[in-house]
Amino acid sequence: MSTIPVYRWRLAPEGLATFRQLRALGLRPGGQPVVAQLERPRRRREPLIAFLYRVDRAKPVRPMTPAKRAALAKANAARQLCPECERDAGYRIPPSLGMCTPCAYPGTSAG
Repeated sequence: MSTIPVYRWRLAPEGLATFRQLRALGLRPGGQPVVAQLERPRRRREPLIAFLYRVDRAKPVRPMTPAKRAALAKANAARQLCPECERDAGYRIPPSLGMCTPCAYPGTSAG
C-alpha cells in the first residue's frame, strides 16, 4: 500500500489543484487518482483535508445538455415544494426542517 504526499495549507506545489480549484478553471479530475493531500490545521480539532489532482491531466467539464438542464430544474423545483402545505416555498426547503418555515414554526410570524 502506497501513501500519498501530504502538504500543509498553502504549500502545495505548482501543477496541483483541489476539486474546487479545478472546477473554477473549467476542469474536472477526469478519473485520475488523487496524487497528494492538503491539510489545513485547526485548533482542538482534526485538520481539514483536501485532495489534490494534477492540473495537466484534468479534462474539461462536460457541457450541460438540454435534458440535463431540464432534469436539474425539475429536481430543484421538487425541493421547494412543502410536503406539509403543498405550496411552493420560493426557496430550497432545508432537510433539517423537512417543511417550509411557516409550517415548521406555526406560532411565529416567519414568512
